[in-house]
Amino acid sequence: MKIIIVSDTADYLLVDKPAGFSVHRDQQLVSLLDLLRQQTGYPYLAPVHRLDQATSGLWLLAKTPASAAALSAQFEQRQVEKYYLALSDKKPSKKQGKVEGALVKARAGSYRLARSGEPWSVTQFFSYGLGDGCRLFLLKPLTGRTHQLRVVMRSLGAPILGDTRYGSSQSQPDRCYLHAYSLAFSVGSELIRYTLPPAQGTAFLAEPCQQRLAELSAPWQLSWPQIEKGKL
Repeated sequence: MKIIIVSDTADYLLVDKPAGFSVHRDQQLVSLLDLLRQQTGYPYLAPVHRLDQATSGLWLLAKTPASAAALSAQFEQRQVEKYYLALSDKKPSKKQGKVEGALVKARAGSYRLARSGEPWSVTQFFSYGLGDGCRLFLLKPLTGRTHQLRVVMRSLGAPILGDTRYGSSQSQPDRCYLHAYSLAFSVGSELIRYTLPPAQGTAFLAEPCQQRLAELSAPWQLSWPQIEKGKL
């Protein structure tokens, strides 16, 4: 399998992570990171954030220890803008707004949203009807918690299409429809932005979704409400 390279600079490597592959070995013999090292031959590659196995899209890796420290610090300090796409075949309890709460451990490796506790999570979103009961969600996580967006979607009553862990009604999906769509981070004094439409999944590639994505090519330009950093 050849991994698609989105950008390759002296400081970082940005790739299109395919859905269904773990970025770390976990219980597998070979991880996506192993495959990427084999493909590029680079002596140093360090992931600066993590995507779930089910998620596709923009995955950023540093190519030097200095850039790894700088980029990792931006993620830890919530200075990186992140936007995700998700599809659901269920009607959400609200079509746009904010979801916040503590993400606490549940059974069998899952998580649930609680009104109090730690770690706290905050997610903003817009959604758009695509017809035939399908809805596209543009998600902006202001925190980075394990399974955050998958739990948020379930809390809205609209689990992600194909996400059998969190209650999708589709029993035999071609994928889990969650995609890391856009990233903005800094290298030195320069702000870098990337946006990458999904390349996998029949529902993502269907014409209604493609038409809407053409209107969402700059998700940072939408009217996202401002949230005080002290509240995160």
